[in-house]
Amino acid sequence: MSARTEVWPADDPAAIARAAEVLRRGGLVAFPTETVYGLGADALDAEAVRRIFAAKGRPADNPLIVHVAAPEQARALARAVPPAAETLMSLWPGPLTLVLPRAAVVPDVTTAGQDTVAVRIPAHPAALALLRACGRPVAAPSANRSGRPSPTTAEHVRADLDGVVDVILDGGPCAVGLESTVVDVTRATPMVLRAGGLSLEALRAAVGAVDVLSGQDHEAMSRSPGLRHRHYAPRARVVLVAPGQAAALGGEAVAVMSRSPRPPGFVGRWRRMPADLEGYAQALFGALRELDAPGVETIVVEAVPEVGLGRAIADRLRRAAEG
Repeated sequence: MSARTEVWPADDPAAIARAAEVLRRGGLVAFPTETVYGLGADALDAEAVRRIFAAKGRPADNPLIVHVAAPEQARALARAVPPAAETLMSLWPGPLTLVLPRAAVVPDVTTAGQDTVAVRIPAHPAALALLRACGRPVAAPSANRSGRPSPTTAEHVRADLDGVVDVILDGGPCAVGLESTVVDVTRATPMVLRAGGLSLEALRAAVGAVDVLSGQDHEAMSRSPGLRHRHYAPRARVVLVAPGQAAALGGEAVAVMSRSPRPPGFVGRWRRMPADLEGYAQALFGALRELDAPGVETIVVEAVPEVGLGRAIADRLRRAAEG
């Protein structure tokens, strides 16, 4: 455990070099990506990866996503690269994680014992600079306490992990605000295991047929992070309602997330969310943290349309409500 967490600017080359050295020594570095802030450790150093699980309080059966700087590094982590994976790699860098057959070089702890490994190339200049400077694949789940809303600013990371991680690279707010889309490419037809920052429409445009995980396929669920445990949940209870219904549920201990303006006479907190889904996604986790304030017992959230990025937003909101 770090006695003191240092915060360095992510756009400083000297800070990137120092953070890369921390990773090579087996330390923990929280860094910005286009999706959310990640909590990174050398993915091939089993002891360093165990520090991630300890810092987050993360269940050991929840696999990690490995971040790399180039497709050839992803291929080196896989026993084989199916044709669909090669096609989807053309969408990198970006909010897309591919589940590939795992090579022996990847430790069990990184994949939670799975015979697959989840890999992506992030689309953030600081993340890419860190990965290149480190020269190692970096395992990096979201940089928050397990179960909490994911962090989209360095301040969110500090709120959860100050004194627990070695370094935080502050790159400002994340552009996407939702975790990556996870696609299992070990199947005959690629399958979306977790909706995220890349839409189903974009995947199908790139590769053709794409299935979507449905029901309780436990084998498939075990290959992706964020599916089998409590996630994205504030301390307050989250209640989902249809658009236009939140105004009737006000109260002193109530907070509302809505794309509509605050109605006259409403009692409680009201957080107006962006009308566009991209802006909503970017603001989502920050809004949940903001509304999860002392005295708030219930956060009422009006549903968004489940098209495009709305599928991933709705997934996160349902999981927050189930938490």
